[in-house]
Amino acid sequence: MDLGLKNKTAIVMASSAGLGKAVATELAREGANVMMSSRREDELKKVQAEISEETGNEPAFTVADITNYDDIKNVVNNTVEKFGGVDILVNNAGGPPAGTFDKFDDDAWVNAMNLNLLSYIRSIREVVPHMKTAGQGWILNCTSSGIKQALPNLILSNTFRMGVVGLSKTLCDELGPDNIRINVLAPGRIWTDRIAYLDGIRAEKSGTTLDEIKESTSKTISLRRYGDPAEFGRTAAFLCSEANTYTSGQSILVDGGLTTAY
Repeated sequence: MDLGLKNKTAIVMASSAGLGKAVATELAREGANVMMSSRREDELKKVQAEISEETGNEPAFTVADITNYDDIKNVVNNTVEKFGGVDILVNNAGGPPAGTFDKFDDDAWVNAMNLNLLSYIRSIREVVPHMKTAGQGWILNCTSSGIKQALPNLILSNTFRMGVVGLSKTLCDELGPDNIRINVLAPGRIWTDRIAYLDGIRAEKSGTTLDEIKESTSKTISLRRYGDPAEFGRTAAFLCSEANTYTSGQSILVDGGLTTAY
């Protein structure tokens, strides 16, 4: 299937590693102009070279902290200056600290909100005028399977990821008349540094090894394995493409059947 992404321009936030990198790679593979962002310039340079070698399409990048509004504006401005507009926004961010309600003070809550909700709001605010000018656009908000079934020991993530769902459902109606589609893409146990961190916490608490945690968790997944970031990236590429003309306002899980809640 031709996804129609050739020469489309995409911004992928927090894309120097993990799921963001996987999405940037698949968009580049399909011929899109990709602008990556991350706080780590050295990692961005490394990933830029890796994606270029793998896909034959070199992405651009802007060093940015997505909790800083000026940095977000800079990512969008650099994208428009280099490529002439913005067709696609993929919002992505690392997860907040793990822990239960009693472990977090106001600062922790505010920091998690800035990272996992406000950064998404700000990015959308900056790209929407460009999408309206173009007459179409795709926005994809990456969250967590916690939007369907709250995950233990992740109260900060569960709270603000659900905020992204409410934002996306509301904007689906507000932006629909401008032919802008907005969806939520939620990973389950996709093997990234974040999942390794969370599984490591579980292993330490239970007195087992990381491999044992991974083996036991795999048994709870319908496909009996953790996902690969590329599998998430391919789903993201479809949702951000000309192949997706009529899916908007949806929350879609890439979790191998892990989540049982409707």
